[in-house]
Amino acid sequence: MAVKDYLRERFFPHMWCPGCGHGIVLNSLLRAVEALGIDKNDIVMTSGIGCSARISGYVDFHSLHTLHGRALAFATGVKLSKPLLNLLVPMGDGDALAIGGNHFIHAARRNIDITAIVMNNRIYGMTGGQFSPLSGCGKKATTAPYLTIDQEFDVVKLATAAGASFVARSTTYHAVESTEYLKKAIMHKGFSVVEILSQCPTHYGRKNKEGDAPDMLELYKTSTAKLNSKALEKNPDRIPRGIFVDEQRGEYCEEYDNLVARVAGGAK
Repeated sequence: MAVKDYLRERFFPHMWCPGCGHGIVLNSLLRAVEALGIDKNDIVMTSGIGCSARISGYVDFHSLHTLHGRALAFATGVKLSKPLLNLLVPMGDGDALAIGGNHFIHAARRNIDITAIVMNNRIYGMTGGQFSPLSGCGKKATTAPYLTIDQEFDVVKLATAAGASFVARSTTYHAVESTEYLKKAIMHKGFSVVEILSQCPTHYGRKNKEGDAPDMLELYKTSTAKLNSKALEKNPDRIPRGIFVDEQRGEYCEEYDNLVARVAGGAK
């Protein structure tokens, strides 16, 4: 299948603002699926509410556009009932780590075979530009006219501490790299988290003087560096990109089936 075969072209043009990075994330994801040759009938995408969640409307997969913050909960139900399906869960700041934070850490703890894509634009874009758990200190938002004082979550550290067995980070500037990480995440047996820094020029960039979309993409180029690279060694303040965790551990659906088999066999 070609990339266009995975799209619901009748729903284009998309609703994202000009310069939004989420279309680049969609591109990287579809190219990953295409490269893996996965039949679209073997994929289920669940999403919640927000700019990122609209992805589920543009892909020609089985899809669920669900409640805010509950995308992983719905994905868990689908995976337990149909464990052979590939579950893709694109989420924004809120769906993943605010209202959806509890689902995130427990999905990671269980190591259920789901690919969680955290589209980190550091803002609540769809509802007017409120600050999010990923905004960080000293940022301007509609709910922080005098700058934020909240520390941000580090998605990589949080996912790792919660038990995710695959954790990676990239940016929309590094679209080809993002595709490679998404391919690895989808093929990984266990809970996979891929954080992709995605620009929001309409709200975050404009309010925080980071310029338009090209300026923000350039910033992703200059403010990040590959994990274990000389660039990161020389500039430790840069945001590291790469694969941080890639471990093989017992997957939840398989462990559940093993439990059922033991009980059915008379084990206690």
